[in-house]
Amino acid sequence: MELPIPDRISAGKALAEALESYSGRDDVIVLGLPRGGVPVAAEIARSLHAPLDVMLVRKLGIPGQPELAMGAIASGGVQVLNEDLVQRLGITGETIDAVVASEQRELERRERAYRGERPWPELADRCVILVDDGLATGATMRAAIDAVRAQKPACLVVAVPVAPPDTVSALEPLVDQVVCLFQPEPFMAIGQWYQDFSQTPDSEVKELLAEQQEG
Repeated sequence: MELPIPDRISAGKALAEALESYSGRDDVIVLGLPRGGVPVAAEIARSLHAPLDVMLVRKLGIPGQPELAMGAIASGGVQVLNEDLVQRLGITGETIDAVVASEQRELERRERAYRGERPWPELADRCVILVDDGLATGATMRAAIDAVRAQKPACLVVAVPVAPPDTVSALEPLVDQVVCLFQPEPFMAIGQWYQDFSQTPDSEVKELLAEQQEG
């Protein structure tokens, strides 16, 4: 596969090949970051014969520039802030609290929508593969890493199709392995490296999770 990536399913299949060494292990679980990371994760889970679930994370966008992340929150009360960016832009604590409150409501809505009454999976002593459809600043993935680390996994792997080199380098010390197929520069946005980067609806996320549960 070459850039641009055709779509998320193609990305998942290519990543599954790169993660082949984890296939058949009974301790592996694949966690997709909703929404776009779930179709990628579903292909990986199928190929590795591993269970699929979701790691709920919300980016904390800067007011007026929502695509620019000043941090992220994740299930379990985890919050990560890009302190350098916050200080450089003079973002106040009140502004941060307001953004956190708004994103917390959306995170809880998605918890109910995607998980329902299904219990959170046991991650202790397991090999957890965190998957997204790409990384820019890596803020949401860092929040996901912190949330998983709190569960004491045996190993933690980050798998993404595309990310800038400096983001990959920043994540590598935090996990056991980062698998990233493409690290192009300059890097403006994840969508520029996809032919089809259409939004993944809630219905598709729920459908993919339901298929995995039935399987």
